[in-house]
Amino acid sequence: MMIHQLNAGPKARARKRVGRGIGSGHGKTSGRGHKGAGSRSGYKSRITFEGGQMPLVRRIAKRGFNNNAFATEWEVCDVADLEKAFNAGETVTVAELRARGVLPRRKAGSSSVKLLGAAALTKSLTVVVDGCTVGARKSVELAGGKVVTQGRVE
Repeated sequence: MMIHQLNAGPKARARKRVGRGIGSGHGKTSGRGHKGAGSRSGYKSRITFEGGQMPLVRRIAKRGFNNNAFATEWEVCDVADLEKAFNAGETVTVAELRARGVLPRRKAGSSSVKLLGAAALTKSLTVVVDGCTVGARKSVELAGGKVVTQGRVE
């Protein structure tokens, strides 16, 4: 292959050469139009500029409320985990759940613990947690145990 046989391929285009006379199609104002900031050298448009239309940042609402700062962050524990980790007659607390590896080790009080699931429980347990689902409460009570929630609405 010789150098004169190389080509740039079908997608290649020559760059636009402006200001090379009327016959080029890009003469006189060089595609910048007449007058105004866009015709001047050194002009840079803001990325948010929308050609005089009210910019998006000024069209959208500036105020509002988000409840995420006040949301309760739940750690969950399943009834089936209680079956494996505890013996009959024991009291299940958040500290015991952490100690036995049912919940991950975290700072105390960093989040609330909720009991989930409707698995069959065969042991009578007293469960002290922050929240509990109806199915989980029913399965604990059917086994002869009780659930104590710490002042939380379920």
